[in-house]
Amino acid sequence: MDRVSKNIISGYSVIDQSEISDDALAEISLILEMRCGFNISIYKDKCMKRRIAIRMRSCRCQDAAEYCNRLRQNDNEIDLLKKALTIHVSHFFRNPTLFEKLRTEVIPALFKKAADLSDNLSFLSLGCASGEEAYTIGIILREFFAGELLENGVEIRGFDIDAEILVLAKAAEYYDDRLKELSESLRERYFTQVGSRMQLSSEIRGMVTFHQENIMDVALFGRCQMVLCRNTLIYFTREDQEKILSGIARILPMGGILVLGKSETLVGEARKLFATVCPTERIYRRL
Repeated sequence: MDRVSKNIISGYSVIDQSEISDDALAEISLILEMRCGFNISIYKDKCMKRRIAIRMRSCRCQDAAEYCNRLRQNDNEIDLLKKALTIHVSHFFRNPTLFEKLRTEVIPALFKKAADLSDNLSFLSLGCASGEEAYTIGIILREFFAGELLENGVEIRGFDIDAEILVLAKAAEYYDDRLKELSESLRERYFTQVGSRMQLSSEIRGMVTFHQENIMDVALFGRCQMVLCRNTLIYFTREDQEKILSGIARILPMGGILVLGKSETLVGEARKLFATVCPTERIYRRL
């Protein structure tokens, strides 16, 4: 029995990422860049191949050549693939222990320093997707630092390359699964049922702005005191991880805070630019 025959399940072939050659990946990359200006060369090949394989299975394409032909002929598949390559699933207060650490230790110290310098505070969420992380910071600030908000100006900015998912972030309507880490009191205080979804209050929505930008350009995003870049670096090559971390270091002042995901760490020259605040929660301070 040949390989394709062995892989037939439920009437269509199972595509493994190893079946997507480097040449096929390069061709798909070229199609995406020419059709919609989206460059995947900065991302890890293994991650891209895995997500492309998922789309190939969905389309019931038996090999990469058939899928490339589909991309050339189908604008909708171009859009679906781009979403598959860029979307990050999240929820409010993802990794609750991290946000407790930020609430009890990190953010109070930032407010104290800002007060001493008569300065404003700026928080950045990179790869913000549909906005849960950025809005979580807003809820924490409104819930626990109401007095400080009266004394210091605060801005929260979310950045993502996907324009469509930013539309969802601005709408701030979520299914219940995205709120699973919230207490009942926070749900009642900051969310309202709208059909099958929960609408975040305008009070919190008004604290956050969203911007379509490439994370590779983070050095141009403006000065801030905290950058959350969680579960985003893992999609990039080592070289580009170093570029991103270097850019983050440029916009953080001495004492500024960087938060990475649990499976991420500092690489390259960035290890000399930050001190570890909490290794468990991947919190670092700019030197």
